[in-house]
Amino acid sequence: MAGTGEVVAAWVPGARGADGLPRHGVDRGTFRAIAGARGGAEAVRLLRAGQLSKRALLLLALRRAVPEHEGYREAYGRVRALQREDRERWEEALLRPELDAWAADCLRGAAAGEDVPLGELGEFLRPGPGPVLTLECDGLRWAPSVDHCGPRRVDYGRPPAGPLDGAELALWKRGLAEAWDILVRRHRRYAQAVAACVTTVVPLRPAPGGEAVSAAARRAYGAVAASLPGDPVLLALALVHEFLHVQLGALLDLVPLHRPNGPAVHHAPWRPDLRPAGALLQGAYAHLGVADFWRAEAAAGGRGAERAYGEFVRWRAHTLSAGETLLGCGELTVSGVEFTEELVRTVRGLGE
Repeated sequence: MAGTGEVVAAWVPGARGADGLPRHGVDRGTFRAIAGARGGAEAVRLLRAGQLSKRALLLLALRRAVPEHEGYREAYGRVRALQREDRERWEEALLRPELDAWAADCLRGAAAGEDVPLGELGEFLRPGPGPVLTLECDGLRWAPSVDHCGPRRVDYGRPPAGPLDGAELALWKRGLAEAWDILVRRHRRYAQAVAACVTTVVPLRPAPGGEAVSAAARRAYGAVAASLPGDPVLLALALVHEFLHVQLGALLDLVPLHRPNGPAVHHAPWRPDLRPAGALLQGAYAHLGVADFWRAEAAAGGRGAERAYGEFVRWRAHTLSAGETLLGCGELTVSGVEFTEELVRTVRGLGE
């Protein structure tokens, strides 16, 4: 990356490779906006396009790896026909959160000579298993599916909840609607980005002590996993926190920000264990959103303002500390240094 260039990753606008897919990059203004957690729906559209190409390339690689597999060949032909005839349905199928991990697992298995479930590609062309909710507040609409019974739910490191009965699904619909109202009315920029990016909510069980939990998976773009807390503010916070993990993962597919994780580990203020640079960067970025969320909650006033201010002060300090550790660790790329400097600059600005 040239220090004075306008593009952070190598990219020629309109350029396409031999596979017919566009070559992606991130302009410097969008890159810095993403680093400051203020890229909004425009940044989501850019990163979403990168995810589409990534998944199309995974399916093409599988087609070349197992040319003799009749079931996959037939399903792949249907995918290509859909790309030509119904772009919206093609994008919806390729952006099913679980397709990325499925295709990557199949590629690894095929390379090892294992029997892999290639015939399952056709299942991604059917509607997802969870109900789709339509949530609307002040003219802003979000329509996530609640995947509580899908056969291929990605591992989020927490036990999934479900299948859910009608009463449990009703609680989720009410909780998500209340969280959506909070996001739209007090965190509209995040609400716009969540609506553009998050297509799936995966219910999780709470922690053994009853505490709310949430998670995102590196190979599940578009999905946020969470338990259902009693306080809709906490669910709104989880949506912001995990959306930022998803967004950073999509950016990392286009722009390397750190070297491959080695033996070095670093202090993370929010955890008792030491973390490699990549994990610390993910945590710092998500907690930038956490600090920003609580700042806006404190500014809104009301009964929760005192709690919100205390949380803001805590998470701002933690995020600044992590950012400074990253800038001194020597494991960031040139783009990673620029990203983290903008992250730290944004966090400092939250206190002004």
